[in-house]
Amino acid sequence: MGDAEGTRIAALYRETRERVTGLVSGLDEATARAPVPACPGWSVRDVLAHLAAVAEDSVAGRLTRPPTEEETAAQVARFADRDVAEILAAWADAAPKFEEIIGARAILPGLVDVVSHEHDIRAGLGRPGERSSSAVRYAAERLLRGMRTPVPLRVAVEDAEFLIAPGNGGPDEEPELSLTTTRYEALRWRMGRRSRAQLAAMDWSADPAPVLDHLAVFGPAASDVIE
Repeated sequence: MGDAEGTRIAALYRETRERVTGLVSGLDEATARAPVPACPGWSVRDVLAHLAAVAEDSVAGRLTRPPTEEETAAQVARFADRDVAEILAAWADAAPKFEEIIGARAILPGLVDVVSHEHDIRAGLGRPGERSSSAVRYAAERLLRGMRTPVPLRVAVEDAEFLIAPGNGGPDEEPELSLTTTRYEALRWRMGRRSRAQLAAMDWSADPAPVLDHLAVFGPAASDVIE
């Protein structure tokens, strides 16, 4: 299935999918249509439809990169007449081959997408949990290591520190700006699940204005996301 990194990504995807499946199995239709605060306009079942469709489309060769907004909308629409059990069955059918694909190529976005949406779904259902899962820890670390800011920045999480700098090299100087956060929060704000106001209100050592527009891969959220 590829190197050790790819094998880990595939295994963490599988663990997360199984955890999400256990979380939503047996939901009644009303609960499945609960809104998901981090995904405006989407319900819990819409998020599940997206996850199933990404796996299906990747296996079929229709998707070789993250889907556009139009493609994502079409994915959700494709499952509009299916209930949660049917969506989960489709996901389970496509998942083994999808895991092979992301494992062979060590495709991090495949893992980041599912673990981000796990916590989107949990927020929609009012069932927080698994914020220290191996998938959260791994995805957050990779997202922090891939981050670049205009000025040197030190990010401290529960058990590690990350020195982030402009360009591709290490900091040329000791960072004057530091952020204390958690791996879970880093995953959420890196993936656009926090508003700009929430980003500014984090535990900064000084004015974060120079880096605020460089924290999120997507987003930030248009309004506060409360979990």
